[in-house]
Amino acid sequence: MSNASAAPVLPSLLPAVALIAVAQTLIPSGDVAGKILSNSYGVAPFFVAWSRFVLGALLLIPFLPRGMFDPRLYLNWRIWLRAACITGCVAFILTALRTEEMATVFGAFFVGPIISYILSSIFLKEPVSPARSALLALGFCGVLLVVRPGFDVTTGTLFALAAGCCYGGFLTCNRWLAGIAPARALLLSQLLIGSLLLTPLGLPVVPQMTAPIAGLTFASAALSMIGNFLLIFAYRRAPASRLAPFIYFQLGAATSLGILVFQTFPDTLTRAGLTLLLVSGLSSLALKRD
Repeated sequence: MSNASAAPVLPSLLPAVALIAVAQTLIPSGDVAGKILSNSYGVAPFFVAWSRFVLGALLLIPFLPRGMFDPRLYLNWRIWLRAACITGCVAFILTALRTEEMATVFGAFFVGPIISYILSSIFLKEPVSPARSALLALGFCGVLLVVRPGFDVTTGTLFALAAGCCYGGFLTCNRWLAGIAPARALLLSQLLIGSLLLTPLGLPVVPQMTAPIAGLTFASAALSMIGNFLLIFAYRRAPASRLAPFIYFQLGAATSLGILVFQTFPDTLTRAGLTLLLVSGLSSLALKRD
């Protein structure tokens, strides 16, 4: 694509990118609330995850148009697979955040786009680009710098990797199920199914509610739900393929929140890994413009 034709592309994306930026800040903000619940108040991560889905569904339902709930959608096993992926993602990342720093968790979590690329090429037969593959390999090097696999790898880091793998499956399912139902119906389905799947794990560990615990629980659910709701509107304004690289806003937001809220500054290797991940993700935007 020539420079003349490419020039107006980015300005045309600005409204959607602004929504993405806000959404990708709100979602890790919900995780910050979850981390505070676990670390400061001893609340079980599975309760935080379960309450996020339950409260998210209750918050979303009033904003759904009439007829948006279609029971037939829930007879499709692929809907359950998609919801199981995002349920595992949320439960694992909250478990990881109980013991690990924000930057470390989200650095490991961003193995997700790499997993999605591989799964989509195998199962959805999406084209494989040498340049895109090289950038994802660079991103994977970034993940390795953050995780530093070895005998001393922490359990929390493994949970973060598991969350990333689930997220990669979720992204692939989104592509697989594109057009099967309106976006808001899909969001409701993942919240309702996630609530159901996590009930056996979350309900038995409901904490004694105090004002701080109730407030943080609501904040965790509301911030996450609003962030995902804004993503829906962003993807209505621009093609998903053009907006995909901007998911890396979440990595910068999570790192910044970790510094501001928990005063945890990532070490040198982690910073190097995060930089490689950002370079990999944002460089893919240039590829999509060519």
